[in-house]
Amino acid sequence: MADRPEMPKMKPETLKLDPSFKYEVMKEHDGETLKVCFQCGSCTSSCPTARFSTSYRPRTILRMAQLGLRQKILASPTLWLCTACFTCTDRCPQDVEVANVLRVLRNLAVKKGQIPGIFTELASNIYTTGYVYKIPEMRLRKRAELGLPPLPKANLDEVDKLIELAGGKKLLKSEEVR
Repeated sequence: MADRPEMPKMKPETLKLDPSFKYEVMKEHDGETLKVCFQCGSCTSSCPTARFSTSYRPRTILRMAQLGLRQKILASPTLWLCTACFTCTDRCPQDVEVANVLRVLRNLAVKKGQIPGIFTELASNIYTTGYVYKIPEMRLRKRAELGLPPLPKANLDEVDKLIELAGGKKLLKSEEVR
């Protein structure tokens, strides 16, 4: 038998479990149904996002929450792929509010400061313009050339109040000014 080169020994990933995490999720409004999920997979098999993503699996996320994998879930970019279409919730035989549990998990991630940059950018756009996307000046000129009416002006004072009430100021870039 020929000598084989020795394979390097790889250290398996150590996962830190937090047994209290599932209770934290379940005490939040709409998180309580996490406890009745028995991992049938109906949520994942009916999810339109899961059809196009090899990494997004609602069932896996819920199981990770049940097991207490707090850091792994809250730092995961796949947590943010849910479109809140509620197909998973509609199809669940245990009446688990899957989309709501995922929202609770995203809210917990935000509280820990773990939010994808695109959401911070969108929140900043809303704060500064009243629109999710900044409308380029060229597009506004083109609308005028085509005889289209100007876009409605956002009431930025009301936007400011809403963002303040929702606790969204912390999502904004610190240098944001109007």
